[in-house]
Amino acid sequence: MRREHTGRRRNEAAREDILEAAAALIADPGGGPVTVDAIAARAGVGKQTIYRWWPSKHAVVLDAMLERARIDVTEDGDLRTFLVGSFVGAQRVRGFLATAMALAQTDPAAREMLAEFTARRRDALRRLLERLGVAEPGLIVEQAYGVMWYRIMLTHEPLTAETAERLADALTAQALVQIEK
Repeated sequence: MRREHTGRRRNEAAREDILEAAAALIADPGGGPVTVDAIAARAGVGKQTIYRWWPSKHAVVLDAMLERARIDVTEDGDLRTFLVGSFVGAQRVRGFLATAMALAQTDPAAREMLAEFTARRRDALRRLLERLGVAEPGLIVEQAYGVMWYRIMLTHEPLTAETAERLADALTAQALVQIEK
């Protein structure tokens, strides 16, 4: 695709192509390693374009995930559907999520981007729970994402649909207690 040259100014079409390429590469379970070279080739831009706008491969991929979260976050459906989608999605990119979490410990920019990404997901789950009648959904949100991040960072157990369904059942029972009070 031919894009208009904008010099040092960010070309929005190139930015979208880069973020789409990064998202596609991390979502491909059979693909090779996600590198700046691979992102640039898939987006049809030079590596220098990527490095001009992002400090690292991780920043590009995290930005792509933020973009995808803006699109993918939905409160439609029920808790089970939401958690299955979250767990299965996280399983596909778990290596990147672990790396992003590690980077966030020492890199303020990575910490800010990861915080924005996780805030979008937590807020969507909180709104879903509120819509279902849970008055104080904070602890349930923390439990849901706590299980996911615990598996990503410590146990390395898979984030399966079955695990998400069992968790949804347990959290639903907990939510029903809150609703009945």
